[in-house]
Amino acid sequence: MRITVCLTDNNRPEPWVEGLRAELPQAEVEAWTPGAALADHAVVWAPPQAFLDEQQRLRGLFNIGAGVDALLKLRLPPHTRIVRLDDAGMSVQMAEYVCHALIRHFREFDAYEADARQGVWSYRRPRARRDFAVGVMGLGVLGERVGKAIAQFEFPVRGWSRSPKQIDGIQCFDGAQGLDAFLAASRVLVCLLPLTTETRGILRAGTLGRLNGGRPGGYLINVARGAHLVEDDLIPLLDAGQLAGATLDVFASEPLAPAHPFWRHPKITVTPHASARTQREESVAQIAAKIRALEAGADFSALAGVVDGQRGY
Repeated sequence: MRITVCLTDNNRPEPWVEGLRAELPQAEVEAWTPGAALADHAVVWAPPQAFLDEQQRLRGLFNIGAGVDALLKLRLPPHTRIVRLDDAGMSVQMAEYVCHALIRHFREFDAYEADARQGVWSYRRPRARRDFAVGVMGLGVLGERVGKAIAQFEFPVRGWSRSPKQIDGIQCFDGAQGLDAFLAASRVLVCLLPLTTETRGILRAGTLGRLNGGRPGGYLINVARGAHLVEDDLIPLLDAGQLAGATLDVFASEPLAPAHPFWRHPKITVTPHASARTQREESVAQIAAKIRALEAGADFSALAGVVDGQRGY
């Protein structure tokens, strides 16, 4: 069995090669170079089309992140299946990040920080959690974990997904027919959707303006993909007071350009795609376990994280 590792965007392949060799001592594991021998499986991040054109024998294409939208843009060998990480330590990080952003907004810590920089000892009246219902768009592994974490702080939690879900502690909505009711019932919106043709640009003026029943004061937390947000729509909503603020971890173009207005807007908090980093040791162990199962005769349908090319996740 041969495994090749093809990583771009400043991801070093060597630690992944070493980890996979330790987990799968019976396999030949190498970093990909053009002209390399054909492999049975590949561990990848944003591989070039030339890699897939060359590696026509691949059975499994194991992505080292949760998002697979970049892979779905490529021409894959017809028998190759994409497998994404289904957690590998990312869900707890995502829950931490979202809860921090939510509580920072709810408790007005950003305003306290601004006052402290001016040497002002200030007071703000406590706000009621019942008035800050949180809507989580996307109820996969990450979305469900985030929703349950938010519920621990006693905020009302709503959830919206493509197909029906039932999750304890979360009021669930689904499909196009449930989107309006979900938005109206949510004051804070957390985007954890996969990026597909249906979800691209879903965070736009018409959608964000329906938060909180159309009343001012909505808040956006985007930790999914930058292309979910129509960036030109956000600042007018903030300046008009329809939205109280936004925490953004992902952007249409990354790194975010130094001249981008999001850096300087007082109601926007920017972080550098840091909400959930891949945990290499856990990821290697998860990928290796799936490869062992396939080599022992399991079908892809038995694995978690296998991507449906039609749905896009």
